[in-house]
Amino acid sequence: MKKSTNRWIALGVIALIVIGLVCYRLWSKPDEEDPGAVGGRGRVGGGPLSVQGMVIGQQPLSFSVDNITATVTADEEVNLAFETSGKITHIYFREDTGVRKGELLAKINDEPLQAQLKKLQAQVQLSEDRLYRQQELLQRDAVSREAYEQAQTELAMLQADIELVKANIAQTELRAPFDGVIGFRFVSEGAWASPTTTVARLTKIVPLKLNFSVSEKYVDAVRQGTKVRFTVDGYLDAFDAQVYAVSSEVDLATRQLDVKALYPNYRGQLMPGRYAAVSITLYEQENAIVVPAEAVIKEMGIDKVYLARGGTARSVTIEAGQRTDSQVEVLTGLMPGDTLITTGTLQLREALPIRLNLQ
Repeated sequence: MKKSTNRWIALGVIALIVIGLVCYRLWSKPDEEDPGAVGGRGRVGGGPLSVQGMVIGQQPLSFSVDNITATVTADEEVNLAFETSGKITHIYFREDTGVRKGELLAKINDEPLQAQLKKLQAQVQLSEDRLYRQQELLQRDAVSREAYEQAQTELAMLQADIELVKANIAQTELRAPFDGVIGFRFVSEGAWASPTTTVARLTKIVPLKLNFSVSEKYVDAVRQGTKVRFTVDGYLDAFDAQVYAVSSEVDLATRQLDVKALYPNYRGQLMPGRYAAVSITLYEQENAIVVPAEAVIKEMGIDKVYLARGGTARSVTIEAGQRTDSQVEVLTGLMPGDTLITTGTLQLREALPIRLNLQ
């Protein structure tokens, strides 16, 4: 019994010794082999630091503000009405058709005016003959100059009356003030019309306007000539427009700046009244040097990065341009072909040996 007990005690001691050796090996091994840290635990015997890097190149860069709600409106729009009152005798247009500027659309009764015009025109020849005779007599001193001037005035007044009647006749004609599409008509032939009677609505859809607002922080980025892109539900393609007018002040209630852009709409495919989602490019550079934001270190207000040169890390001061959460534009300090270190930036120091892995 005593021998059995001693045997179990010996086995227990041996087991404790084995467990101790294993724990010692586990605790001491990371300090010797972990390549990811500096100072004993990071590099084998003070060897090079393992880092990731990338070769710098140039690429297009743009920053934009998206999904701005806009309304598509007609370039021009007007309710058509006569300038005078009368019975409508003719309607020449068809609903939902294109019309040209100056095209006759409707007519009201002008027979009394036409009769008056004929009467005045018939008097013109007589008045001209009278003036001619007075001129002949004046040259022979047979009449006074006053009589000649009286005949001259009568002819001028007659011609003025003719022009007035013609102007009144023109008011009985309804003509298109600009090229556009005419909508539904609201009157019929035989109806009495007045200047307050809407005959139809004329809309100019080539070009179209975009009305939208942007935050006051984009005031300096949006001006006449700024290009915008917008989408409309039901169309896969985006459309390009150009800003032609910007409000002279920011709205105090909304802190928004009103903007208007022009879309050519050459094919007439878009209709006014629709909603659109506008995207404005605030900054655009065709050949830009862009680096990951995590590779840029700011020290005492100065931006710098580390480059891999000859197996060591070298710090370079840069001038940063536009920034996003993930990228930084570099204006000066880097050249295409440089090898940028993108990881381990907090552990880097000047001339530190590195082991580079290119991304």
